[in-house]
Amino acid sequence: MIDVLVVDDDFRVAEINAKYVGKVPGFRVAARAHSAAQALASVQRGTIDLVLLDHYLPDQTGLELVHRMREQGLGTDVIMITAASDVATVQAAMRLGALHYLVKPFTFAALRTRLDSYAALRRTVDRVGGRGIAGQEQVDRIFGALRTTSAPSSPGLPSGHSEPTTDLICRVLHHAEHPLSAHEVAAETGLSRSTAQRYLRHLEQAGRLRLSLKYGDTGRPEHRYAWVTP
Repeated sequence: MIDVLVVDDDFRVAEINAKYVGKVPGFRVAARAHSAAQALASVQRGTIDLVLLDHYLPDQTGLELVHRMREQGLGTDVIMITAASDVATVQAAMRLGALHYLVKPFTFAALRTRLDSYAALRRTVDRVGGRGIAGQEQVDRIFGALRTTSAPSSPGLPSGHSEPTTDLICRVLHHAEHPLSAHEVAAETGLSRSTAQRYLRHLEQAGRLRLSLKYGDTGRPEHRYAWVTP
């Protein structure tokens, strides 16, 4: 089993992420932390294989925590899971050795893809000999194990729906301050109105969005969608 530390300052988000991890075979949540200090203490105990790390923590940023870990010789693997999507933060995460970077909000399928590739990496390293000497072929296999691909339609999505487009629409609704219409979602995402309507209808039926009706003076009511916090 791969022991995971889930780090997020929001207790509800940490619980959701922990439940996601628990659904992936081969992984189990060993601990949760809601600050950098709590996370560092868990890693220092030496029982954690992988940290799912938020960037925005109350006492330090996630990247500052990773920097402290590396200074102390703690090589525990890290996957960033955060709303921080600026290029500077992403580049800094890469330089500090984060294996993946997942932008909130995300789907279970997106997280599972990253976890599966991490498990593949560990299996590949074991197969090529752990601490032994690796030739170019073995090195290529190790680096290749972390690559992820997005299928045109992931399990649970209707035919013709893609995971990246679903994630994009979820992200827009998650950050919206009020319910949005299909026209507004299309404008925010660059999608056509008909495409936005198709995805919004599916997400509402799946329970991830809440539908409300806005009545005008005349004509049919406008459908408006809001993000449902799990």
